[in-house]
Amino acid sequence: MTTTDTPRPVDAKSVRTASKRQRRNGRDGGLRSAVPATTLLWILAALYGLPVAWFVLSSFKPAGDLFSLPLTVLPHNPTVSGYKAAWDSANFSQYFINTALVCVITTILTVGVSCCTGYALAKYNNRWLKFFFLCILATTMLPSEVMLAPEFLVVRDLGLYNSFAGIILPAVLTATGCFMFRQFFLTVPDELVEAARIDGARELSIFLRIMVPISRPIMLTLAILSFQWRWNDYIWPLLMLNDPNKFTVQIGIQSLVGAQNINWSVLLGGSVISMIPLIVIFLVFQRYVMSADINAGLKD
Repeated sequence: MTTTDTPRPVDAKSVRTASKRQRRNGRDGGLRSAVPATTLLWILAALYGLPVAWFVLSSFKPAGDLFSLPLTVLPHNPTVSGYKAAWDSANFSQYFINTALVCVITTILTVGVSCCTGYALAKYNNRWLKFFFLCILATTMLPSEVMLAPEFLVVRDLGLYNSFAGIILPAVLTATGCFMFRQFFLTVPDELVEAARIDGARELSIFLRIMVPISRPIMLTLAILSFQWRWNDYIWPLLMLNDPNKFTVQIGIQSLVGAQNINWSVLLGGSVISMIPLIVIFLVFQRYVMSADINAGLKD
């Protein structure tokens, strides 16, 4: 005589309860593991943010309250006199126009040249290209101060002294931009390029219609960095320009520093004014800096 085990009916309610308990335990474990990392990030954010907040709030203090004891974070009598004095004492409107012109032209050229260079270094096999890439990386090992003198002599001999072109051209090719684009294009599947070549696309068409669109996040990232570098550049424009009508913002801020004393209220106001374009550009374009779906053109 044989016996047959009949399966027990499954209680749907108990299954749902068990699954909810598992999800809750997994969620609680994830939250517990994320607490240390989140706390560390908040501490780092505070270390970076508090000096900036102090700097901005101090720009609204009268000159007599900046060093009065006890020190206070919030201004008791907020004033914008430092901003007005900074704007009136220096030709800031002309400085902004000059700096914006230099930054926009340099950024466009830097992104274009870096994109072309990075694509060639990533997708073409040539020993001379590898040697060229090593030469580009070697420039990052030299301090910028070491290269100032030879760059100045070359620009002067080319007749570009005291001109915006003398500021723009030496800053077009950057090792950082070439490296960023090369590393990005290395992650692009070669099947995209081969498929386009099979379809009869030329090299220029492949670059402009395929590579450039998918590299937009890298373009925007480098554009933000390049604009920031050129906006904050001080030494090179100071060496290249001697016409006050061509000075940039950073040279204008330096002109606010007196020979005997420093009006900190005016200097802080001018410094905050110079930061506004960078903050606006970052807030506008940061949402466009996202990861690209480089596999969008491939079929499974």
